[in-house]
Amino acid sequence: MIHTPTSVSSRTLTVLDVERVRQDFPILTRTVHGRPLVYLDSAASSQRPLAVIDAVRHYDQTSHANVHRGVYVLSEEATAAYEHAHVCVAQFINADWEEIVFTKNTTEALNLVAYAWGLRHLREGDEVVLTQVEHHSNLVPWQQIARRTGARVQYIRVDGQGHLDMEHAASVIGPRTKMVAVAHVSNVLGTVNPVHEFSQMAHAQGALLCVDGAQSIPHMPVDVRALDCDFFAFSGHKMLGPTGIGGLYGKRDILEHLEPFLYGGDMIREVTFEGASWNDLPWKFEAGTPPIAQGIGLAAAVEYLQRLGMEAVQAHEQDLVRYALEQMRQVDGLELYGPEADERGGVISFNLKGLHPHDMASILDHYGVAIRAGHHCAMPLMQVLGINGTCRASFYVYTTVDEIDVLIEAIGAARRVLRP
Repeated sequence: MIHTPTSVSSRTLTVLDVERVRQDFPILTRTVHGRPLVYLDSAASSQRPLAVIDAVRHYDQTSHANVHRGVYVLSEEATAAYEHAHVCVAQFINADWEEIVFTKNTTEALNLVAYAWGLRHLREGDEVVLTQVEHHSNLVPWQQIARRTGARVQYIRVDGQGHLDMEHAASVIGPRTKMVAVAHVSNVLGTVNPVHEFSQMAHAQGALLCVDGAQSIPHMPVDVRALDCDFFAFSGHKMLGPTGIGGLYGKRDILEHLEPFLYGGDMIREVTFEGASWNDLPWKFEAGTPPIAQGIGLAAAVEYLQRLGMEAVQAHEQDLVRYALEQMRQVDGLELYGPEADERGGVISFNLKGLHPHDMASILDHYGVAIRAGHHCAMPLMQVLGINGTCRASFYVYTTVDEIDVLIEAIGAARRVLRP
């Protein structure tokens, strides 16, 4: 599915055979308002290939049963498939399968860390270091835990080009720091943050590093061992998988010493009237009936991405971003946010002067173009940028250069509405 790279200016896709890839996504044949669908909202939720749809359907039709509880064939098949999903994800990010806890999404995974680790380890005077680019999911839980424990939340500044101020980071991460929690890739600016450098800074102070990987794991190679992060959270629905499934990687020795986040069935080893003991990893963090079908779908998504090759996925998106930025910079009155293409993922946030982002998104919808508009669950970052929100176009394995041209055409139409 990979062919020899060519120039972006040739208007062909450079790494992936995207026309072949698009055949795997039936939703892309849709029309919207009489126009072909141009789906540019993958940072919010990606579309699903037939491999994922079929994997979930096959499970539902042939092997649906609860896991870890039955000695009959269907339950054993479901259990094997669900546990295999943990193995697939672990191999995808270079972890051990026992270090992969399935959750509903990134948000739940980050809350698991905040509550299971934060409530037990943070005390008055301790500090949690975040950044000004964080999604609410990696910000609000730490604010709440700090309020309960007396800890303090500090924020690393972002500069005008969308980069985190690493000199400021070095001054903020200090002896009082117990946790550094940072987005691998900004969901607004697209900036790829230096996670390994944060790991070194945190560990030098005896602190841990928690990475919000929602916008990185779908788009680039991720090796949690090389990053040396202590936790890594992600969502399945942003990486071609189903909704309702995500995960948390945690270093084994840390997970083993954490108390569970949720209590109930399947996460126990033994229960008496006096108390309970906990199951092995990762099951002690997966209380109750888990998202079995979704986990199987996530495994299919991971296998699909592995067949494409994550280096190819990343290169494809960088070519698209490079082309899109070149074209968008030619539109008068269009404000762009974030760094250059080689420093960001497949996300571009922009505004047209004089036009509200929601109005822009509505106009683009009439051209069949689906983008996101608003604060993108990053209201503090919007305050830093001095705006109320942005339009956001985000790309993925099925995005084409021609679709970017449609986006530019639709933005031009919005500009004419504003200035006829």
